[in-house]
Amino acid sequence: MIALSGKARLAGVMGWPVAHSRSPRLHGYWLAHHRIDGAYVPMAVRPERIGEALRALPVLGFKGANLTLPHKESALSHVDTPSPTARRIGAVNTIMVGPHGELLGDNTDAFGFIEHMNASAPNWRQAGRPAVVIGAGGAARAVSVALLDAGVTELRLINRTEARAVALAEALGPGLSVVPWHKRHTALEGAGLLVNTTSLGMAGHEPLELELNALPRDAVVDDLVYAPLETALLKAARARGHRTVDGLGMLLHQARPGFEAWFGVAPTVTAELRTFVLQDLAG
Repeated sequence: MIALSGKARLAGVMGWPVAHSRSPRLHGYWLAHHRIDGAYVPMAVRPERIGEALRALPVLGFKGANLTLPHKESALSHVDTPSPTARRIGAVNTIMVGPHGELLGDNTDAFGFIEHMNASAPNWRQAGRPAVVIGAGGAARAVSVALLDAGVTELRLINRTEARAVALAEALGPGLSVVPWHKRHTALEGAGLLVNTTSLGMAGHEPLELELNALPRDAVVDDLVYAPLETALLKAARARGHRTVDGLGMLLHQARPGFEAWFGVAPTVTAELRTFVLQDLAG
């Protein structure tokens, strides 16, 4: 870590709570690696104060900030210019402060998902094959937008609360269909990609009960959960011979655009970075 000067560039992450965020460790690694005169700090912001906090960024000289739960959706109404991607996803996770103090809001989750897919499972796109997405929350929305933009023409949404999946399908338009939860096993037939965007299977949460028998063995299986890094879903998929993609890479890749905007250097995701962040997860 280099000593900060009066010209140090500042950014951070806002959440409530925020102590669990891995973003300070991640960005801190890049700052040290590139010997940048800058800092990235955690900021605990109550939900009712998010508007004030965001407006304070340019006043305090911040270049921008990330947003984590519960601020992503509410921030959309507080930025001056949300990106088209942020509008489609309905949430903001990255703020840039413009030259005149204006707040530019973006969502890099879709970018992070696709970049990690491309790095971990090259040629994952299988023309004409549907993708199955489990979940209907913010992560499912970001993944669905990413897949549609990547050229996937058929998405099957599965969620325990079917009404939420229906609302997501209606919001994103043609190409999405909703499969009832009790039919989730057979919904895998003919799919080229399966993505779990829920917390099912995460340490301390309920397991994801899903039979993979109907899933073609050349399909890719991605689980956004990264604690544990190898979930029961990924373990079962690996045993059947599927290519698997863990959830950590999406977290790492989604941070790249913000870091470049705030600190002026385009960072890369490396094996050393993964090991560094995993040490924090293990602790």
